[in-house]
Amino acid sequence: MPVIMKETTVAANSTNDNLVSGSAFEFARQRQIVSIGVNAAATGVLCNISSGSDVVAERFSVPIATVYPIIPDNMYFTDVMETGDRLVITAQNTTGAGIIVRTVVQVTPV
Repeated sequence: MPVIMKETTVAANSTNDNLVSGSAFEFARQRQIVSIGVNAAATGVLCNISSGSDVVAERFSVPIATVYPIIPDNMYFTDVMETGDRLVITAQNTTGAGIIVRTVVQVTPV
């Protein structure tokens, strides 16, 4: 099962438009189920998740942790992606300091 694991520092008062940008699994090659976990090293990060035309989660406060999201405990979001759909996970840092955001995406072909 393919997995995306990314650690990204989101600069102070800025937005990262897609935490999984550049991943080989950013675009669905076939119909697949994605399970997504996101956390941040400090408070102050807001996140949006979309998969193709589906809005999976909108402007939520990211859970705080100093490690990657734990599978399956912290995989709070699931969606079915169709061939060609793009996974977009946007992170907005609302604080005055950079914050590390960790993302795990499990990809299961259907």
